[in-house]
Amino acid sequence: MRLGEFVIDVTPLRTSRNYRLVFAAQTLTVLTTALTNVAINLHVYQVTGSSVQVGLVSLVFGMALLAGLLAGGVLADRVDRRRIILSTRVIVAVVLAGLAVNAAMPHPMLVVIYVAAILAGGINGLGGSALMAAIPSLIEPAQLTAAGALITVTSQFGAMVGPSIAGLIAAGPGVAACFAIDACGYLVGVVLMSFLPSMQSDVEPQHPLRALAEGFKFVRHNQVVAGLLLIDVWAMVFAMPYALFPQLAEQVFHGGPATVGLLYTAPAVGAFVGALASGWTGRVKHSGRALIASVLVWGLAITGFGLAGHLWLGLLCLAIAGLGDTSSEILRRALLQHYTPDQLQGRVSSLWLAQATSGTAVGNAEAGLAARLVGASGAVIGGGLICVAGVCLVAVTMPRLRRASLRGEPCRSLTSTT
Repeated sequence: MRLGEFVIDVTPLRTSRNYRLVFAAQTLTVLTTALTNVAINLHVYQVTGSSVQVGLVSLVFGMALLAGLLAGGVLADRVDRRRIILSTRVIVAVVLAGLAVNAAMPHPMLVVIYVAAILAGGINGLGGSALMAAIPSLIEPAQLTAAGALITVTSQFGAMVGPSIAGLIAAGPGVAACFAIDACGYLVGVVLMSFLPSMQSDVEPQHPLRALAEGFKFVRHNQVVAGLLLIDVWAMVFAMPYALFPQLAEQVFHGGPATVGLLYTAPAVGAFVGALASGWTGRVKHSGRALIASVLVWGLAITGFGLAGHLWLGLLCLAIAGLGDTSSEILRRALLQHYTPDQLQGRVSSLWLAQATSGTAVGNAEAGLAARLVGASGAVIGGGLICVAGVCLVAVTMPRLRRASLRGEPCRSLTSTT
């Protein structure tokens, strides 16, 4: 493979007008949402002076998001996905405008923040499932990895620059300006994606619970989809060290808040570089094996981070982990969309997004508990090794995942999924 083939593939942007519209809207939304992610925590702390309240608002948002994702998956397979995407974004913009008004008041009300968290979480979940389910219909099957890589680049870029911009705006005009800018970002996204065609899935109406159960059944019987979801569980639940960064910065690297910031930044930098150099993911023949290797890189790099006694070495390991995580995310997204029929894209996408949302939270909680038993470094090392062992177990017991490839014909019907 030539060096130029590692550069991110921008073919979907060149060949698909509809994907360009989605990409532009998503790029803008990622950047403006980063403002709200920081501003909401600052705002809650300014109103209450309590870190507990900050955590509770995040928990409420996460629970609402999880419920919205699951419901959105069912809805996205029954209703025009374009209509869901546009309507949910309009509603979220209104909610953000309400947050901005509340924040600009002399005495902001905490109850408004909680209501906004519930509404924004649930509505974003509905729209997120529909948007992910819509992507395969906007591009050629061979462009799935490239499309996912482009979205990942914008996400990682937002993760790197968004918090700094949010801090500057919050310190200047205030958090209300962050919410207002985010609301405008959503509305501009609505205008851009209003030019998308109708995307109605051909699914017979059925009870929502039965429809959701059908999605679970498909995942259970499709070894490729089940395998890529399971392999992510090992990585996110057992090798998620982010909650331990403050403790490790103080006890292992003998630093302060600046060191903590570096630890959080390093994986994002590695992930961003990995996304820019993701051209190979669409050209590799054995996509399943590449996915397994990418998750192993994550697990081994996290293990190395736990063993690192020097800050520079720890940051290098975290950057490598971020690179592996980005590669695995791109391949997982593409394989999931490739092996899922259109009439199930919404439900299966919602399960993947729900797992990604909850897996990180569970992983951070597990790391905190493990650190109490074996110390922070021991928890990171043990988690990384468990991840490696779990990935090897999945690779051995699920041969269809090892043989999975994006070069074949995508799955079109339920009869061709097993």
